[in-house]
Amino acid sequence: MTQGDPGPQPDGMCVDPPRVAWRRQMREQVLAAAAELASVRGWDRVRVADLAERAEVSRPSIYKEFGDRAGIARALVRRETDHFLRGVAEALERPGHDVATCLVGAVFHALNESVDNPLISAVLRAARHGTDGLLPFLASRPDPIFDSARSLLEAWLMDRDPTEGAWRTADAADVAVRLTLSHMLLPADESEPVPERITQAVLAVLTPIG
Repeated sequence: MTQGDPGPQPDGMCVDPPRVAWRRQMREQVLAAAAELASVRGWDRVRVADLAERAEVSRPSIYKEFGDRAGIARALVRRETDHFLRGVAEALERPGHDVATCLVGAVFHALNESVDNPLISAVLRAARHGTDGLLPFLASRPDPIFDSARSLLEAWLMDRDPTEGAWRTADAADVAVRLTLSHMLLPADESEPVPERITQAVLAVLTPIG
């Protein structure tokens, strides 16, 4: 067995080489530190030196992995987008529930994330009162949140379509995402049944053609 070789693993388990495992861990540590600091200070005030200190890695290692500060921002947005969309997908896939109930749950989850997720909440607050350094990456084209959420919802609606293609799934997905993101940016009064209202609008758009 050569040095650094983890050797045979039980049940065919695949283990990453030490260098690959270290790189993955280092990347996650840096992005976790970036999310934490950006949620408190705003991205504009987060320096690579701060990330290196918080993540306990060297600045050269960070630059080698991400390229530059903009590369860190792009990776952070992708990380948070993936986390956000996983939650939406889980809400949509509740077994034994109809389309309307699942849509309400997915919108409810998205709106909660805009409050409970520290980074998303911080970026949205900054957007309401000016700007934040992450906004260009959130609003870039293709839009990592808008386009991904719309594709996810459209695919889910197509899978649930009982009329063999008659549902206006693309239009409905577009309406759902636009209305939800609008309410994330400019929240309505807490007493308003926002998830239910958005769901009603989506169901109206879904009306079979002809």
